[in-house]
Amino acid sequence: MAHEHAHDAHDQHAHDHDHDHDHDGHGHGHGHGHGHSHGLVDPSIKRSREGLRAVALALAVLALTAGLQIVVYIASGSVALLADLIHNVGDAATAIPLGIAFLLRSERAERIAGLFVVLAIFVSACVAGYEAVLRLIEPQRPDHLVALALAGALGWGGNMIAAQIRSRAGRRLDSPALIADGDHARADAYVSLSVIASAAAVAVGLELADPLIGLAITIVILRITAQSWRTVRGGHAHAH
Repeated sequence: MAHEHAHDAHDQHAHDHDHDHDHDGHGHGHGHGHGHSHGLVDPSIKRSREGLRAVALALAVLALTAGLQIVVYIASGSVALLADLIHNVGDAATAIPLGIAFLLRSERAERIAGLFVVLAIFVSACVAGYEAVLRLIEPQRPDHLVALALAGALGWGGNMIAAQIRSRAGRRLDSPALIADGDHARADAYVSLSVIASAAAVAVGLELADPLIGLAITIVILRITAQSWRTVRGGHAHAH
């Protein structure tokens, strides 16, 4: 008799449990759907997508800029323009570690990407400085000055647009690496500006002004390197 009572109680519990489970199933489905749209997962996915969009858009702008500059380089054979082209390719390459970091949604990968960016800015400064010193020792008169100035203007415009895209997204997403990459594009915009200044200086017969402008731009880029290093380090401290 006790056994039958226990059995009935068990059946009743199973029935209640099934009923509760169905009710929970409905509630859970609704709750999960609600949680998914406002939960913790979404902001990181949204941030990842926004970061990737900014990186890809800036990369597209720089690829177009480099493509147009290649056309002018082939026509003019300018060493100054070649240096600017190398900068733009290097600048575009920093999109790779940054893109991977946003794809992984990893703060650590983002910090590492930020260090890559600072290194790339420093390399830009070294290349610009080396070119300038080389032109001081062995002055080279660039040809096709109008084409050279045009390519410099293209480089300046493309890099400034890329800098805006990266900096705005970096501030919006609180990403020191993306802000530093905006600084990087700005540094390369200054290099492009030096190409225009050099073309103008050579046109009026001030050939020595060309490498001196290059040295001045090197100092500007070194300052940007230091500023970006502080941004990335500050982000590192903030992340901890």
